[in-house]
Amino acid sequence: MSRSSTLLALLSFSMLSPLPVLAAEAANPTYARSLAATCFTCHGTDGRSVDGVPPSLAGQNRDYLLQQMREFRNGKRPATIMHQHALGYTDEQLALIAGYFAGVAPGPAARAPAAR
Repeated sequence: MSRSSTLLALLSFSMLSPLPVLAAEAANPTYARSLAATCFTCHGTDGRSVDGVPPSLAGQNRDYLLQQMREFRNGKRPATIMHQHALGYTDEQLALIAGYFAGVAPGPAARAPAAR
């Protein structure tokens, strides 16, 4: 088998089997944070919301966060926007997001500097 044929076969297999790719992404320490960053706009940087609205995610129990995100995605928990956000993630990605926020120390959000 030529080198290009071997490369093509490996590429084709990796496209059919997402598990090795997901494992590589999960091993990347910035991957979970990059997924979680989509939550920062509402829930605050690193999940520390200003004055707790919406709720802070930092330091929450991983299993609890994962359950809530799955319930938003499946329409079991009422929401205004979260059900739409959660639809865009796989179970594995939701688990990475929940794990990221569970690993962040809770604390007050940093307020934006005052305008001059």
